[in-house]
Amino acid sequence: MEPQPHVVAGSGVDLPALRLLSAIAEVGSITAASRTLGITQQAASTRMRRLERQLGVALLVRSPRGSSLTLDGTMAAQWAAETVEAADRFDAGVAALRTAGHARPLAIAASLTVAEYLLPRWLMTLRGRDHTEHAISVTATNSAHAIELVTDRSHQLGFVETPTEIPGLLTTTVAKDELVAVVAPQHPWARRRGVSAAELARTPLVTREKGSGTRLSAEQILADAGHEIPHPLAELPTTAAVRTAVASGAAPAVLSILAVRDDLTAGRLVRVPVKGLRFVRELRAIRSPGAAPLPQLETLLSIAARNG
Repeated sequence: MEPQPHVVAGSGVDLPALRLLSAIAEVGSITAASRTLGITQQAASTRMRRLERQLGVALLVRSPRGSSLTLDGTMAAQWAAETVEAADRFDAGVAALRTAGHARPLAIAASLTVAEYLLPRWLMTLRGRDHTEHAISVTATNSAHAIELVTDRSHQLGFVETPTEIPGLLTTTVAKDELVAVVAPQHPWARRRGVSAAELARTPLVTREKGSGTRLSAEQILADAGHEIPHPLAELPTTAAVRTAVASGAAPAVLSILAVRDDLTAGRLVRVPVKGLRFVRELRAIRSPGAAPLPQLETLLSIAARNG
């Protein structure tokens, strides 16, 4: 018998079911998601059927060859991922309070690309050096919101992808990142050697929401090359949601190579070269010029600069 689920307040939906739905969107199948979460496929299937009954929405298309998310399931998976991330941040925050007493944690606001693919490694390196084990709180958000959080001093440090100037804050380049155009294997572009920047600019894309550094960087690079900014086919709130939509064949997207590397290796996505144009951007740390110096913060910035 399964343990009593952790229920999301006001919805009647248990958190493990949302975690499973998010994992299916992330790894592409219910079988792979069950392995990732350490449960049996039978338990995963039962949990998904129960979730569908609770929501009154068909989340999966089931066939003898496996299961895939419906369009409604893809949208629900985005919201599930946000809910799971919020719950994990809550758990991490409470754990930090237990281990650090009432000391204020080092609060970091990071864009999703940095928060998901770079910051965990930097923090583990910091933890190996910081034997005092001060608490660290991370808010994963888009670049625009990260700038707001550092500006109002609720967070001492931020990591952003936006290419624009940031008045009133100190900025330090800590890494460079390449954006790549990707499509589903069945998309016509997957069989081509590349597309022109003009063709990319004419094509409706799946993008992140306004405020995303990834979206702003891609639009800025196209604009600097003299091309119109493409009108989005769809705006989605997470990188995982964009990847899922692209893999379903919806449309191309321009995403960080950090976010799609595993999908490219597994063949879930195909990289499409953009002729005559490279999408390279800087990832920057931001902080308030009047903030009190923190040795832990300076150490983290040094780690990021060396390992970015």
